[in-house]
Amino acid sequence: MHRRHLMELMAGSLLPLTVTAQGVRRRALAFPDDFGSHPDTQTEWWYATGWLAPVTTSERPADPTHGFQLTFFRTRTEVAADHPSAFAAKQLVFAHAALTDLAERRQHHDQRIARTGFGRAGSAIGDTHMNLGDWTLRRRGDATASRYDATIASPALGGTLALAMQTTQPLLLQGDAGYSRKGPRPAQASHYYSQPQLAVTATLTPNGQPARTLRGTAWLDHEWSDSVLDRDAVGWDWIGINLADGSALTAFRLRRADGSALWAGGSWRTPGGAARAFGSAEVQFTPQRVWASPATGGRYPVQWLVETPAGRWTVRALLDAQELDSRGSTGTVYWEGLSELLDTQGTRVGLGYLEMTGYVGRLVL
Repeated sequence: MHRRHLMELMAGSLLPLTVTAQGVRRRALAFPDDFGSHPDTQTEWWYATGWLAPVTTSERPADPTHGFQLTFFRTRTEVAADHPSAFAAKQLVFAHAALTDLAERRQHHDQRIARTGFGRAGSAIGDTHMNLGDWTLRRRGDATASRYDATIASPALGGTLALAMQTTQPLLLQGDAGYSRKGPRPAQASHYYSQPQLAVTATLTPNGQPARTLRGTAWLDHEWSDSVLDRDAVGWDWIGINLADGSALTAFRLRRADGSALWAGGSWRTPGGAARAFGSAEVQFTPQRVWASPATGGRYPVQWLVETPAGRWTVRALLDAQELDSRGSTGTVYWEGLSELLDTQGTRVGLGYLEMTGYVGRLVL
């Protein structure tokens, strides 16, 4: 759906999508309620990424053959919540999906947008249940033993991908007990938790071909906020990495136009250990190699040196061409792709996703 269709969804109001500068009210997170939607906040997303490989009987994990990304976004518009018309676009749901095929050296991706209601799109309160047409993401089970099921069917992705993602570790509350600063001003913050080290079973059914069963590991983020990006921030760089030993690494920085860091953060957790949150001055991203997109001209560092209090690593894309043009939904272009984490000896110690925004124009939320 193109940008003009977004305006049509506003049901004639032509009110822009804006965010306030108040920030979210800091509070303790409670589950299962906080698995669900927070329609009183401006912006929210559920974001699942992971790697997949063929099922084998070997004790040695198979090398990844695919990476996947599925993101559902919910946005509150400026249409009043008590507007009497059922057609008024009070809430919008966007979705992005991507499948990286390492054998083909190609990324497939698709995007959707709709207003909530009429069975077309929904964002449930009280637990995770997102739908946009026949794309779905739903959580089941006890709050300490979540299972997430997702289905993505799209000719642009080359078929249908069904995911079953089971928790193997406790929730990871990011920042200070789930309150994550995103800039120098106190209002620039979100509520944010992660589900690292999800055990994944996937069924991939290419168009016109038999279904294939794949397994791997995934990461799920859920974040919601009312805040705006600092006026000096053009975008961010972010990693969420599942390490082979069961550890989980998050690191991010918000970036100025000159490439310097405006704000940074992240976390580290070993299996069975407590999370260690990083302060803004404790995280450093140094670009190592740049890939230029022939489609948009964006220049993305696809290899980074990332330094944190928990260690020093190289993050390297497994495929350079993992740029997503989402100007038909959320209105931005970004890079999001399967990447590996290397230790100081150059040994792969983890797999996960690298996200880079603001390299083709300033990111606007």
